[in-house]
Amino acid sequence: MAGNAWFELLDGDGATMGSYFVNEVTVIDAKPSARGSDLLDLTVTLWCENALPGAERPWELIRSGHLNRTGMWHELAPKDRHAWLSVALWSREYQRQGKPDAPAGQVFTLDGRHIVDWDTFCCAIGEAVNGPGGYFGWNLDALDDCLRGGWGATTPFTLHWNSSAEARTRLAECVPAGDRELVLFGLLLEIFEERGVRVILR
Repeated sequence: MAGNAWFELLDGDGATMGSYFVNEVTVIDAKPSARGSDLLDLTVTLWCENALPGAERPWELIRSGHLNRTGMWHELAPKDRHAWLSVALWSREYQRQGKPDAPAGQVFTLDGRHIVDWDTFCCAIGEAVNGPGGYFGWNLDALDDCLRGGWGATTPFTLHWNSSAEARTRLAECVPAGDRELVLFGLLLEIFEERGVRVILR
């Protein structure tokens, strides 16, 4: 039994792209490694809540340097879009490479054409702020945290929401907001306004 551990994903140069905390690591096989006489190759079983099925593809795109254009998530199935967001979160520091937040007063453009549900909104806003494969929240609390700074943008800023009419019709589910319920699209506008984001619907 190895117990708990951090599982690191490495790029081609051996730099850490991201990591997962893993539980119940059990070694089931060990053999000398071809990578060095003082190393072992282990086969293990483990449990990891955050490594979602479907995350392999975006990790490989990052590793190979091919996550280099926006919209690569457009054709993904819903479960794979959620996995895409998880990789965006866990690879955030590696992808930003220490780049500071954009200063206040910036203008970001949100492409609403492919926003059909919550996850696609998160994929789109992540790329609007932080570029291909970017992260800017994957639930309402996380979005609110990102709007407080440290995640790529500094408020106040302006968000040009293109194809917003189509997005409004698709983000029509009612969601709890304190002691009331709001349509998701309206709640997003309210959150943006509270955090100093000027949204221009186009």
